[in-house]
Amino acid sequence: MNKVNSVALPALLLGAVVCLGGTAARSDEAGVSMWLPGTFGSMAAVPTAPGWSAAGVYYHTSLSAGREVATAREVQIGRFTPNLNVGLSADLNATGDLFLLAPTYTFATPVLGGQASVGFTSVMGRASAGLNATLSATIPPFNVIRSDSINDSVSGVGDLYPVAKLKWNQGVNNWMIYATGDIPVGAYNRSRIINLGIGHGAIDLGGGYTYFNPKAGSEFSVVMGFTENFKNTSTDYKNGLDFHLDWAVSQFVSKQFFVGAVGYAYNQLTGDSGTGAKLGPFKSRVEAVGPQIGYLFPVGDMQGVLNLKGYWEFDAQNRAKGWNTWLTFAVSAPPPPPPPPAGASLPTK
Repeated sequence: MNKVNSVALPALLLGAVVCLGGTAARSDEAGVSMWLPGTFGSMAAVPTAPGWSAAGVYYHTSLSAGREVATAREVQIGRFTPNLNVGLSADLNATGDLFLLAPTYTFATPVLGGQASVGFTSVMGRASAGLNATLSATIPPFNVIRSDSINDSVSGVGDLYPVAKLKWNQGVNNWMIYATGDIPVGAYNRSRIINLGIGHGAIDLGGGYTYFNPKAGSEFSVVMGFTENFKNTSTDYKNGLDFHLDWAVSQFVSKQFFVGAVGYAYNQLTGDSGTGAKLGPFKSRVEAVGPQIGYLFPVGDMQGVLNLKGYWEFDAQNRAKGWNTWLTFAVSAPPPPPPPPAGASLPTK
């Protein structure tokens, strides 16, 4: 195997790590969460070159859910009152095609001995969903049967997600802490079964570690965090505390190409609350795993990377599940060359 170009490698961070937010159909209230699992990937904690960088992501997801999530959607839009003595069979299917843009500025001056950066992610695109349900209720002396078939779609912009990171490097070991959140400015209407915004703010804090050996071309990253949600005032619903973990493994097979695997785990730790939480705690979870491949290349005097990764979800509870793919294109200034070895003479003018 060819040795990896260790100067070019940090640009992989831009292709695999973009701080993103909501998605077409997820967990917590009616199956929707602030955190988008899979946000962090390979090289998550590795410092990058100072200055501006940018990443664009095309994100596609296809999801389905059974009675629990479909019932939650019916309750949210006011089509179903769970206090009745009823039986409900239902299913929900959703797709999303989103574009995410994430500019970042990395400071050259150290902060607490580490490298600081700030940025944000904006979201735009289209999502659609279909819900089919049959409700049977006994209201003496009558038996009532009602069938619902609801199709909905929305196009526009999503919420805004600011982020700040601080990273440290020591040899093959790299550490990171981050803070992000949700500014609820995206398209949201409680009467729709699908939205691009989540209807409430949130704060997410976490940290991560990357082992990166440039000589061997091998890497492993893991990032975990917790989401504290604010109340959705339009529904009087407050999501519980969420935990998430993203991981990635990659191996360079040449100076430009790498392959590997990715995955995530998502688990709601505390139950939902508020008068709108008519189905009780509605705690949710999901896990996923999949492949990834990437390619590094020059873009003028900049450095570019393409990264394609996919996830197949399983072990879902109170949450839609399916598959999703991420295609990322990112550019950044190339890192400075490594310092000359000790004792080497410097060039003179």
